[in-house]
Amino acid sequence: MNEKENKGGNNDEPNKKFSIWDLPDVPMGQLPPHLQLQKTRVVCKADAPIHTDNISYSGAYASIGVDNSVHLDLFRDNFKVNVIRLTKEDMEFDMIGIDPALANAFRRILISEVPTMAIEKVLIAYNTSVVQDEVLAHRLGLVPLKADPRLFEYLSANDTPNEKNTIVFKLHATCKRGERRTVYSEELKWLPKGSELIKEAGQADSKPTTYTSFTCSQDMLPEFSEDPISPSEDKIILAKLGSKQEIELEAHAVKGLGKTHAKWSPVATAWYRMLPEVLLLEDVEDEVAEELVRRCPDKVFDIEDIGHGKKRATVARPRDCRLCRECVRGEGWEERVELRRVKDHFIFTVESTGVLPPEVLFTEAVKILEEKCERVISELS
Repeated sequence: MNEKENKGGNNDEPNKKFSIWDLPDVPMGQLPPHLQLQKTRVVCKADAPIHTDNISYSGAYASIGVDNSVHLDLFRDNFKVNVIRLTKEDMEFDMIGIDPALANAFRRILISEVPTMAIEKVLIAYNTSVVQDEVLAHRLGLVPLKADPRLFEYLSANDTPNEKNTIVFKLHATCKRGERRTVYSEELKWLPKGSELIKEAGQADSKPTTYTSFTCSQDMLPEFSEDPISPSEDKIILAKLGSKQEIELEAHAVKGLGKTHAKWSPVATAWYRMLPEVLLLEDVEDEVAEELVRRCPDKVFDIEDIGHGKKRATVARPRDCRLCRECVRGEGWEERVELRRVKDHFIFTVESTGVLPPEVLFTEAVKILEEKCERVISELS
């Protein structure tokens, strides 16, 4: 009897079965390490990623005494925006401590809900080029215009085109006999006084009118006197003319949204990815370290000299990892390297078409998102 009790109570036996009571104590109100990993990281295995779902239910961990609900004070303390790169054309920044749904909403707003000015109506007076009128009008509509949309109003179906809601451009290009030439966007000339084309009169004695009704010249406004309205790029090809061919037209630009037509989208691209996290689970040395460096096409790993003729692999540039998973493919590599993505850390890249600077697009998208939130709150209250 005693012998059996001694055998059962011997803690040094190698064949002792695992018990949940052998796990280390977890502080009250905190998740165990394996659950914390599932909640905050996507682990990228050689065949497929795991833990990809977002755990947002407030009572997901109620059984272990952890509150998973969203607290405004906690969100305010953790949320950060860090600008990594800013140029005239594009911007890269980190959004930290945000839910994926909000990150995607911000991306969609940048693409389809920040207003811009784009050519909507094309009045073609003369076109003998090989480009059909419809194709030429479509190409003109996709030319980004350097005009601040915040200075203009929307043009509705019942409104008259005027200096507050319409921008007028003129294009007149000809090609001499025996020559060929290319028509570029720089040949679109801004008409600050409005349309110059005369409407066809319904009656012979009626007063001639144009297609717009400007009460003043747009270049008299201080916003445009120093920075004239023009296409954002000068060398966009509109058409190619052959011998004695000619194009004469007038283009009217109005304010619109990208969700109506892509020509009003202010970004060439707006995308995000989760922050990569690369871990070495063991010391990778010598020939194995050199093979690891060769495996990575993005040069994430480096080799450091640790003395005595030995070399060791280090993670030098984890942000450059694009998850090709070459470093975890093959026998034994998943035991050495682990690839993760941080679920609440997003790397945004915004490339402007030139309509507005990328930092202005960012602030405008924030304002629109704020208006949406206020609208929901007012409807619920």
